Amino acid sequence: MKIIQAEYSGPLNGKVHIPGSKNSSLALLAAACLADDIVTLEGIPRIDDVRIIAGISRDIGMELKQEGHQVVIDPRWIHSAVIDPGKASSFRASYYFAGALLSKIGRVTIGFPGGDDFVSRPIDQHIKVFQALGAQVHIHHDYYIVEAAELKGADIYFDTVTCGATINAMLAAVRAKGRTQLHNAAVDPEVVDTANFLNRLGARIYGAGTERIRIEGVSYLNGGMHTVIPDRLIAGAFLMAAGLQGGQVTVKDVIPEHLGACLAKLEEVGMHVECGESHITAYGTGKLKATRIRTGMYPGFATDLQQPMTSLLLHAKGKSIVTERIFPKRFAHVPQLRRLGAEIEQRQESIFIRGGLPLQGGWVHATDVRAGTCLLLAGIAAEGTTFVTGVEHIERGYEDVIGSFRAIGAKLYLRELDAQELPGRMHRQG
Repeated sequence: MKIIQAEYSGPLNGKVHIPGSKNSSLALLAAACLADDIVTLEGIPRIDDVRIIAGISRDIGMELKQEGHQVVIDPRWIHSAVIDPGKASSFRASYYFAGALLSKIGRVTIGFPGGDDFVSRPIDQHIKVFQALGAQVHIHHDYYIVEAAELKGADIYFDTVTCGATINAMLAAVRAKGRTQLHNAAVDPEVVDTANFLNRLGARIYGAGTERIRIEGVSYLNGGMHTVIPDRLIAGAFLMAAGLQGGQVTVKDVIPEHLGACLAKLEEVGMHVECGESHITAYGTGKLKATRIRTGMYPGFATDLQQPMTSLLLHAKGKSIVTERIFPKRFAHVPQLRRLGAEIEQRQESIFIRGGLPLQGGWVHATDVRAGTCLLLAGIAAEGTTFVTGVEHIERGYEDVIGSFRAIGAKLYLRELDAQELPGRMHRQG
Protein backbone atom coordinates (compact mmCIF):
# COMPACT_ATOMS: atom_id res chain seq x y z
CA MET A 1 0.00 0.00 0.00
CA LYS A 2 1.05 3.59 -0.50
CA ILE A 3 2.16 5.75 2.40
CA ILE A 4 3.60 9.27 2.59
CA GLN A 5 6.64 9.72 4.79
CA ALA A 6 6.98 13.23 6.23
CA GLU A 7 10.12 14.55 7.93
CA TYR A 8 10.54 17.69 9.99
CA SER A 9 11.17 20.38 7.38
CA GLY A 10 11.77 23.64 9.26
CA PRO A 11 10.60 26.95 7.75
CA LEU A 12 8.93 26.44 4.37
CA ASN A 13 9.92 28.76 1.54
CA GLY A 14 9.12 28.76 -2.15
CA LYS A 15 6.51 29.18 -4.85
CA VAL A 16 3.80 26.77 -5.90
CA HIS A 17 1.48 26.83 -8.92
CA ILE A 18 -2.17 26.31 -7.98
CA PRO A 19 -4.09 23.91 -10.26
CA GLY A 20 -7.63 24.24 -11.49
CA SER A 21 -10.37 23.86 -8.90
CA LYS A 22 -11.31 20.25 -8.19
CA ASN A 23 -14.85 21.14 -7.12
CA SER A 24 -15.45 23.37 -10.12
CA SER A 25 -13.95 20.84 -12.54
CA LEU A 26 -16.35 18.11 -11.43
CA ALA A 27 -19.33 20.38 -12.10
CA LEU A 28 -18.00 21.53 -15.48
CA LEU A 29 -17.31 18.01 -16.71
CA ALA A 30 -20.88 16.95 -15.95
CA ALA A 31 -22.26 20.22 -17.36
CA ALA A 32 -20.57 19.42 -20.68
CA CYS A 33 -23.24 16.71 -21.18
CA LEU A 34 -25.70 19.51 -21.91
CA ALA A 35 -23.83 20.73 -24.99
CA ASP A 36 -24.75 19.79 -28.55
CA ASP A 37 -21.21 20.08 -29.88
CA ILE A 38 -17.60 19.55 -28.80
CA VAL A 39 -16.43 21.25 -25.59
CA THR A 40 -12.84 21.98 -24.52
CA LEU A 41 -12.03 22.60 -20.86
CA GLU A 42 -8.64 24.00 -19.83
CA GLY A 43 -6.98 23.65 -16.43
CA ILE A 44 -8.67 20.41 -15.37
CA PRO A 45 -6.43 18.65 -12.80
CA ARG A 46 -5.33 15.06 -13.40
CA ILE A 47 -6.87 13.56 -10.26
CA ASP A 48 -8.69 10.34 -9.44
CA ASP A 49 -12.17 11.91 -9.46
CA VAL A 50 -11.65 13.06 -13.06
CA ARG A 51 -10.61 9.53 -14.05
CA ILE A 52 -13.86 8.21 -12.55
CA ILE A 53 -15.82 10.73 -14.62
CA ALA A 54 -13.99 9.54 -17.72
CA GLY A 55 -15.24 6.04 -16.98
CA ILE A 56 -18.82 7.28 -16.53
CA SER A 57 -18.52 9.17 -19.81
CA ARG A 58 -17.56 6.02 -21.68
CA ASP A 59 -20.55 4.20 -20.17
CA ILE A 60 -23.07 6.78 -21.43
CA GLY A 61 -21.51 7.30 -24.87
CA MET A 62 -19.74 10.62 -24.23
CA GLU A 63 -16.18 10.82 -25.51
CA LEU A 64 -13.73 12.39 -23.06
CA LYS A 65 -10.01 12.77 -23.71
CA GLN A 66 -7.52 14.43 -21.36
CA GLU A 67 -4.08 15.55 -22.49
CA GLY A 68 -2.21 17.41 -19.81
CA HIS A 69 -4.72 19.76 -18.24
CA GLN A 70 -6.91 20.03 -21.33
CA VAL A 71 -10.04 17.91 -21.61
CA VAL A 72 -11.92 17.57 -24.90
CA ILE A 73 -15.49 16.31 -24.56
CA ASP A 74 -17.83 15.17 -27.34
CA PRO A 75 -21.37 14.81 -25.92
CA ARG A 76 -23.11 14.39 -29.28
CA TRP A 77 -23.38 10.61 -29.05
CA ILE A 78 -24.73 10.22 -25.53
CA HIS A 79 -27.08 7.23 -25.69
CA SER A 80 -27.64 6.35 -22.03
CA ALA A 81 -28.26 7.98 -18.66
CA VAL A 82 -27.66 4.93 -16.49
CA ILE A 83 -24.76 5.71 -14.16
CA ASP A 84 -23.14 2.71 -12.49
CA PRO A 85 -23.91 2.94 -8.73
CA GLY A 86 -20.38 1.86 -7.86
CA LYS A 87 -18.83 4.67 -9.86
CA ALA A 88 -21.37 7.22 -8.62
CA SER A 89 -20.76 6.28 -5.00
CA SER A 90 -17.01 6.77 -5.31
CA PHE A 91 -17.19 10.56 -5.52
CA ARG A 92 -19.45 13.28 -4.16
CA ALA A 93 -20.24 15.25 -7.30
CA SER A 94 -21.84 12.34 -9.17
CA TYR A 95 -25.24 13.95 -8.58
CA TYR A 96 -24.44 16.59 -11.22
CA PHE A 97 -25.03 13.97 -13.90
CA ALA A 98 -28.68 13.78 -12.83
CA GLY A 99 -29.23 17.49 -13.48
CA ALA A 100 -27.19 17.54 -16.67
CA LEU A 101 -28.71 14.47 -18.33
CA LEU A 102 -32.34 14.83 -17.24
CA SER A 103 -33.40 17.36 -19.87
CA LYS A 104 -31.53 15.52 -22.64
CA ILE A 105 -32.52 11.92 -21.92
CA GLY A 106 -35.64 12.28 -19.78
CA ARG A 107 -34.70 9.50 -17.34
CA VAL A 108 -31.55 9.19 -15.24
CA THR A 109 -30.56 6.23 -13.07
CA ILE A 110 -27.71 6.99 -10.68
CA GLY A 111 -26.16 5.78 -7.43
CA PHE A 112 -26.07 7.92 -4.31
CA PRO A 113 -23.08 10.28 -3.98
CA GLY A 114 -20.01 9.14 -2.10
CA GLY A 115 -16.49 10.54 -1.71
CA ASP A 116 -15.19 11.81 1.61
CA ASP A 117 -16.52 9.69 4.46
CA PHE A 118 -16.64 12.33 7.21
CA VAL A 119 -20.41 12.65 6.86
CA SER A 120 -23.26 11.36 4.72
CA ARG A 121 -24.21 13.52 1.77
CA PRO A 122 -27.89 14.52 1.89
CA ILE A 123 -29.54 15.17 -1.49
CA ASP A 124 -32.90 16.43 -0.26
CA GLN A 125 -32.44 19.87 -1.84
CA HIS A 126 -31.46 18.25 -5.15
CA ILE A 127 -34.65 16.17 -5.08
CA LYS A 128 -36.64 19.30 -4.29
CA VAL A 129 -35.19 20.96 -7.40
CA PHE A 130 -36.03 18.06 -9.71
CA GLN A 131 -39.58 17.82 -8.40
CA ALA A 132 -40.13 21.58 -8.69
CA LEU A 133 -39.14 21.39 -12.37
CA GLY A 134 -41.68 18.62 -12.97
CA ALA A 135 -39.65 15.44 -12.51
CA GLN A 136 -40.50 12.35 -10.51
CA VAL A 137 -37.87 10.88 -8.18
CA HIS A 138 -37.89 7.20 -7.22
CA ILE A 139 -35.59 6.20 -4.34
CA HIS A 140 -34.14 2.66 -4.20
CA HIS A 141 -31.64 0.99 -1.90
CA ASP A 142 -28.38 2.11 -3.54
CA TYR A 143 -29.61 4.24 -6.43
CA TYR A 144 -32.35 6.62 -7.47
CA ILE A 145 -34.20 7.36 -10.69
CA VAL A 146 -35.17 10.84 -11.89
CA GLU A 147 -37.54 11.06 -14.86
CA ALA A 148 -39.56 13.73 -16.62
CA ALA A 149 -41.32 13.88 -19.97
CA GLU A 150 -40.69 17.64 -19.92
CA LEU A 151 -39.01 20.07 -17.54
CA LYS A 152 -40.72 23.40 -16.89
CA GLY A 153 -39.24 26.44 -15.20
CA ALA A 154 -40.23 27.15 -11.61
CA ASP A 155 -39.50 29.34 -8.59
CA ILE A 156 -37.31 27.33 -6.22
CA TYR A 157 -36.53 28.35 -2.63
CA PHE A 158 -33.63 26.47 -1.03
CA ASP A 159 -34.21 25.57 2.61
CA THR A 160 -30.50 25.88 3.26
CA VAL A 161 -27.64 27.41 1.29
CA THR A 162 -26.09 24.61 -0.76
CA CYS A 163 -23.49 24.93 -3.51
CA GLY A 164 -24.12 21.47 -4.97
CA ALA A 165 -27.89 21.84 -5.25
CA THR A 166 -27.55 25.37 -6.66
CA ILE A 167 -25.29 24.09 -9.45
CA ASN A 168 -27.54 21.08 -10.07
CA ALA A 169 -30.56 23.38 -10.34
CA MET A 170 -28.79 25.45 -12.99
CA LEU A 171 -27.91 22.31 -14.94
CA ALA A 172 -31.47 21.01 -14.86
CA ALA A 173 -33.07 24.40 -15.64
CA VAL A 174 -30.82 25.44 -18.54
CA ARG A 175 -32.85 23.44 -21.07
CA ALA A 176 -36.19 23.51 -19.24
CA LYS A 177 -39.07 25.39 -20.83
CA GLY A 178 -39.61 28.88 -19.48
CA ARG A 179 -38.03 30.75 -16.58
CA THR A 180 -36.53 29.32 -13.41
CA GLN A 181 -35.66 31.49 -10.42
CA LEU A 182 -33.46 30.22 -7.58
CA HIS A 183 -33.82 31.91 -4.20
CA ASN A 184 -31.34 31.60 -1.31
CA ALA A 185 -28.82 30.33 -3.86
CA ALA A 186 -25.17 29.68 -2.99
CA VAL A 187 -22.73 32.39 -4.08
CA ASP A 188 -19.58 30.25 -4.27
CA PRO A 189 -17.01 30.91 -7.03
CA GLU A 190 -17.74 27.40 -8.33
CA VAL A 191 -21.38 28.40 -8.93
CA VAL A 192 -20.24 31.45 -10.90
CA ASP A 193 -17.71 29.39 -12.86
CA THR A 194 -20.36 26.85 -13.89
CA ALA A 195 -22.76 29.61 -14.93
CA ASN A 196 -20.05 31.36 -16.95
CA PHE A 197 -19.25 28.11 -18.75
CA LEU A 198 -22.88 27.40 -19.61
CA ASN A 199 -23.40 30.98 -20.79
CA ARG A 200 -20.43 30.57 -23.15
CA LEU A 201 -22.34 27.69 -24.71
CA GLY A 202 -25.47 29.78 -25.16
CA ALA A 203 -27.29 29.39 -21.85
CA ARG A 204 -29.11 32.37 -20.35
CA ILE A 205 -28.19 32.46 -16.67
CA TYR A 206 -28.32 35.75 -14.78
CA GLY A 207 -27.30 36.64 -11.25
CA ALA A 208 -24.84 33.83 -10.48
CA GLY A 209 -22.80 34.96 -7.48
CA THR A 210 -25.88 36.49 -5.83
CA GLU A 211 -28.61 34.86 -3.73
CA ARG A 212 -31.09 35.05 -6.60
CA ILE A 213 -30.35 33.38 -9.94
CA ARG A 214 -32.60 33.56 -12.99
CA ILE A 215 -32.39 30.99 -15.78
CA GLU A 216 -34.21 31.41 -19.09
CA GLY A 217 -34.48 27.97 -20.67
CA VAL A 218 -32.99 27.35 -24.12
CA SER A 219 -33.47 24.43 -26.50
CA TYR A 220 -29.90 24.19 -27.78
CA LEU A 221 -26.36 24.68 -26.47
CA ASN A 222 -23.29 25.14 -28.66
CA GLY A 223 -19.85 23.74 -28.08
CA GLY A 224 -17.08 25.99 -26.80
CA MET A 225 -14.00 26.48 -24.67
CA HIS A 226 -13.63 27.44 -21.01
CA THR A 227 -10.84 27.63 -18.40
CA VAL A 228 -11.62 26.42 -14.89
CA ILE A 229 -10.97 28.75 -11.94
CA PRO A 230 -7.97 28.08 -9.64
CA ASP A 231 -8.41 25.86 -6.58
CA ARG A 232 -8.87 28.28 -3.69
CA LEU A 233 -8.84 25.44 -1.14
CA ILE A 234 -5.42 24.11 -2.17
CA ALA A 235 -4.13 27.69 -2.27
CA GLY A 236 -5.35 28.34 1.27
CA ALA A 237 -3.62 25.25 2.63
CA PHE A 238 -0.26 26.20 1.10
CA LEU A 239 -0.53 29.71 2.52
CA MET A 240 -1.08 28.19 5.97
CA ALA A 241 2.12 26.16 5.48
CA ALA A 242 4.13 29.38 5.62
CA GLY A 243 3.03 29.93 9.21
CA LEU A 244 4.09 26.55 10.61
CA GLN A 245 7.72 27.51 11.33
CA GLY A 246 7.95 31.08 10.08
CA GLY A 247 8.51 30.69 6.33
CA GLN A 248 7.46 32.48 3.14
CA VAL A 249 5.20 30.84 0.55
CA THR A 250 3.85 32.30 -2.69
CA VAL A 251 0.87 30.71 -4.45
CA LYS A 252 0.70 31.55 -8.15
CA ASP A 253 -2.20 31.66 -10.62
CA VAL A 254 -4.88 32.34 -8.02
CA ILE A 255 -7.81 34.74 -7.64
CA PRO A 256 -7.15 36.51 -4.31
CA GLU A 257 -10.78 37.63 -3.97
CA HIS A 258 -11.81 33.98 -3.58
CA LEU A 259 -9.75 33.67 -0.39
CA GLY A 260 -10.99 36.69 1.58
CA ALA A 261 -12.06 34.88 4.77
CA CYS A 262 -8.96 32.69 4.81
CA LEU A 263 -6.57 35.61 4.36
CA ALA A 264 -8.32 37.59 7.10
CA LYS A 265 -7.83 34.70 9.55
CA LEU A 266 -4.17 34.29 8.62
CA GLU A 267 -3.61 37.97 9.40
CA GLU A 268 -5.57 37.55 12.63
CA VAL A 269 -3.32 34.75 13.90
CA GLY A 270 -0.21 36.81 13.24
CA MET A 271 0.85 36.07 9.66
CA HIS A 272 1.42 38.72 7.01
CA VAL A 273 -0.20 38.45 3.58
CA GLU A 274 0.51 40.34 0.35
CA CYS A 275 -1.76 40.01 -2.69
CA GLY A 276 -0.96 40.65 -6.35
CA GLU A 277 -3.24 40.39 -9.33
CA SER A 278 -2.87 36.61 -9.59
CA HIS A 279 -0.61 35.63 -6.71
CA ILE A 280 -0.53 35.73 -2.90
CA THR A 281 2.51 35.61 -0.63
CA ALA A 282 2.16 34.60 3.02
CA TYR A 283 4.87 35.36 5.58
CA GLY A 284 5.13 33.46 8.85
CA THR A 285 6.39 35.63 11.69
CA GLY A 286 7.25 32.73 13.99
CA LYS A 287 4.70 33.89 16.55
CA LEU A 288 1.13 32.78 16.11
CA LYS A 289 -1.85 33.86 18.19
CA ALA A 290 -4.77 31.66 19.18
CA THR A 291 -8.09 32.47 17.57
CA ARG A 292 -11.65 31.27 17.08
CA ILE A 293 -12.99 29.99 13.76
CA ARG A 294 -16.52 29.20 12.66
CA THR A 295 -16.97 27.63 9.25
CA GLY A 296 -19.70 28.90 6.96
CA MET A 297 -20.88 28.92 3.39
CA TYR A 298 -18.97 31.21 1.04
CA PRO A 299 -17.90 33.97 1.62
CA GLY A 300 -17.44 32.61 5.16
CA PHE A 301 -14.49 30.48 6.28
CA ALA A 302 -14.61 27.33 4.15
CA THR A 303 -15.30 23.99 5.80
CA ASP A 304 -12.59 22.49 3.55
CA LEU A 305 -9.99 24.75 5.19
CA GLN A 306 -10.78 24.08 8.85
CA GLN A 307 -8.76 20.85 8.88
CA PRO A 308 -5.47 22.31 7.56
CA MET A 309 -6.12 25.39 9.72
CA THR A 310 -6.22 23.10 12.75
CA SER A 311 -2.63 22.06 12.05
CA LEU A 312 -1.59 25.70 11.93
CA LEU A 313 -3.36 26.48 15.20
CA LEU A 314 -1.40 23.71 16.95
CA HIS A 315 1.51 26.19 16.82
CA ALA A 316 -0.43 29.15 18.24
CA LYS A 317 0.09 29.52 21.98
CA GLY A 318 -3.11 29.57 23.95
CA LYS A 319 -6.52 28.03 23.32
CA SER A 320 -8.07 28.13 19.86
CA ILE A 321 -11.63 27.04 19.13
CA VAL A 322 -12.81 25.69 15.78
CA THR A 323 -16.57 25.30 15.27
CA GLU A 324 -17.80 23.34 12.27
CA ARG A 325 -21.18 24.67 11.12
CA ILE A 326 -21.35 22.96 7.72
CA PHE A 327 -20.41 19.33 8.49
CA PRO A 328 -20.38 18.94 12.32
CA LYS A 329 -18.84 15.46 12.03
CA ARG A 330 -15.85 16.66 10.03
CA PHE A 331 -13.32 15.97 12.78
CA ALA A 332 -11.81 12.62 11.79
CA HIS A 333 -8.40 14.34 11.76
CA VAL A 334 -8.55 15.08 15.49
CA PRO A 335 -7.74 11.60 16.86
CA GLN A 336 -4.97 11.34 14.27
CA LEU A 337 -3.40 14.59 15.42
CA ARG A 338 -3.56 13.33 19.01
CA ARG A 339 -1.31 10.45 17.90
CA LEU A 340 1.35 13.10 17.20
CA GLY A 341 0.97 14.67 20.64
CA ALA A 342 -1.65 17.34 19.92
CA GLU A 343 -3.93 18.32 22.80
CA ILE A 344 -7.38 18.73 21.28
CA GLU A 345 -10.71 18.27 23.00
CA GLN A 346 -13.90 17.79 21.01
CA ARG A 347 -17.33 18.86 22.24
CA GLN A 348 -20.13 18.31 19.76
CA GLU A 349 -19.47 20.61 16.76
CA SER A 350 -16.41 22.36 18.26
CA ILE A 351 -12.82 21.45 19.01
CA PHE A 352 -10.63 23.16 21.60
CA ILE A 353 -6.95 23.29 20.71
CA ARG A 354 -4.15 23.86 23.22
CA GLY A 355 -1.47 25.28 20.97
CA GLY A 356 2.26 25.77 21.33
CA LEU A 357 3.11 22.17 22.29
CA PRO A 358 5.73 20.16 20.35
CA LEU A 359 4.56 17.41 18.03
CA GLN A 360 6.23 14.03 17.68
CA GLY A 361 6.18 11.91 14.54
CA GLY A 362 4.03 8.79 14.35
CA TRP A 363 1.57 6.81 12.24
CA VAL A 364 -1.63 8.54 11.15
CA HIS A 365 -4.44 7.84 8.68
CA ALA A 366 -6.11 10.27 6.25
CA THR A 367 -9.87 9.71 5.88
CA ASP A 368 -10.53 12.44 3.32
CA VAL A 369 -8.70 14.94 1.10
CA ARG A 370 -8.55 17.85 3.53
CA ALA A 371 -7.79 15.65 6.54
CA GLY A 372 -4.84 14.37 4.53
CA THR A 373 -3.62 17.93 3.93
CA CYS A 374 -3.94 18.59 7.65
CA LEU A 375 -1.84 15.54 8.54
CA LEU A 376 0.85 16.42 6.00
CA LEU A 377 1.14 19.90 7.50
CA ALA A 378 1.37 18.40 10.98
CA GLY A 379 3.91 15.82 9.85
CA ILE A 380 6.38 18.27 8.31
CA ALA A 381 6.24 20.36 11.50
CA ALA A 382 6.61 17.42 13.91
CA GLU A 383 9.92 16.19 15.30
CA GLY A 384 11.08 12.95 13.74
CA THR A 385 9.19 11.01 11.07
CA THR A 386 5.47 10.84 10.38
CA PHE A 387 3.86 8.16 8.22
CA VAL A 388 0.51 8.93 6.58
CA THR A 389 -1.74 6.17 5.26
CA GLY A 390 -4.97 6.67 3.31
CA VAL A 391 -3.01 8.21 0.46
CA GLU A 392 -5.81 7.36 -1.99
CA HIS A 393 -7.97 10.00 -0.32
CA ILE A 394 -5.29 12.66 -0.72
CA GLU A 395 -4.84 11.76 -4.39
CA ARG A 396 -8.53 12.43 -5.00
CA GLY A 397 -7.77 16.13 -4.65
CA TYR A 398 -4.08 16.54 -5.58
CA GLU A 399 -2.48 15.82 -8.91
CA ASP A 400 1.05 15.72 -7.45
CA VAL A 401 0.92 16.30 -3.72
CA ILE A 402 4.58 15.33 -3.18
CA GLY A 403 5.91 17.62 -5.91
CA SER A 404 3.78 20.55 -4.80
CA PHE A 405 4.91 20.36 -1.18
CA ARG A 406 8.53 19.80 -2.16
CA ALA A 407 8.35 23.03 -4.19
CA ILE A 408 8.15 24.91 -0.89
CA GLY A 409 10.82 22.85 0.86
CA ALA A 410 8.74 20.14 2.55
CA LYS A 411 10.44 16.78 3.05
CA LEU A 412 7.83 14.33 1.80
CA TYR A 413 8.39 10.91 0.24
CA LEU A 414 5.94 8.47 -1.35
CA ARG A 415 6.64 4.87 -0.38
CA GLU A 416 5.14 1.44 -1.01
CA LEU A 417 4.77 -0.88 1.98
CA ASP A 418 3.48 -4.41 2.36
CA ALA A 419 0.60 -4.78 4.81
CA GLN A 420 2.82 -6.69 7.25
CA GLU A 421 5.17 -3.70 7.45
CA LEU A 422 2.45 -1.57 9.04
CA PRO A 423 2.23 -1.23 12.83
CA GLY A 424 -0.36 -3.54 14.34
CA ARG A 425 -2.83 -0.80 15.22
CA MET A 426 -2.70 0.76 11.75
CA HIS A 427 -3.10 -2.67 10.13
CA ARG A 428 -6.29 -3.33 12.10
CA GLN A 429 -7.60 0.18 11.35
CA GLY A 430 -7.00 -0.06 7.59
